[in-house]
Amino acid sequence: MIEISDLYKSFGDLQVLKGINLQVEKGEVLSVIGASGSGKSTLLYCINGLEPIQKGSIKVDGVEVHAKDTDLNKLRQKLGMVFQQWNSFPHLTVLENVALAPRIVRKLPKRDARDVALKQLEHVGLGDKIESYPGALSGGQQQRLAIARALAMEPEYMLFDEATSALDPELVGEVLDTMRLLAEEGMTMICVTHEMGFARDVSDRVAFFHEGLIEEIGPPKQIFGDARSERTKKFLSKIR
Repeated sequence: MIEISDLYKSFGDLQVLKGINLQVEKGEVLSVIGASGSGKSTLLYCINGLEPIQKGSIKVDGVEVHAKDTDLNKLRQKLGMVFQQWNSFPHLTVLENVALAPRIVRKLPKRDARDVALKQLEHVGLGDKIESYPGALSGGQQQRLAIARALAMEPEYMLFDEATSALDPELVGEVLDTMRLLAEEGMTMICVTHEMGFARDVSDRVAFFHEGLIEEIGPPKQIFGDARSERTKKFLSKIR
């Protein structure tokens, strides 16, 4: 599981996370919602070791992410991350983009890396685009390419940082469908999202962040139908 205890994170004088306590079990889908600037994305960056922390603990399967002796490159193989921007290599084909990390990081032979890439591209519905270059893809296809690239490392956890926020509305659905598929297959996922339908329908739990704290956390039915916090109710009323 992912275990977060008393987590504090600051950028200079700005305190962004103010004592986060959270556990995410294997196979669970957790959606993180809240206003911009509430610390949602920063949480994912801290889990993945991309940002240092000031206080507290983050453990992934018992390994302390921010310990000095932790091999972050090895740990990150368990943690697939999909960002708002897809960050593909424009000079490589779709297939080459996905095969690159298995070959370089996992040290797979070229043929094996290609097989892994083909499998994951089929998985996300891009099996017919393997010889295309990223620039020829739609935004939704490029984000599905980013998901395939993360899956090619065979992670045990997937972190999604507002994976649909940079997409035109008509392209959002195809990415959400891919995320739904992963959830149905039992992938452990933490999804920072503004897509309330996804959070309600796919999540096991929803966490509402407010000014660096978890204001409320619970099953979607509770959060969306019977929220206990007035701040949660106010946020959801504005979103709707």
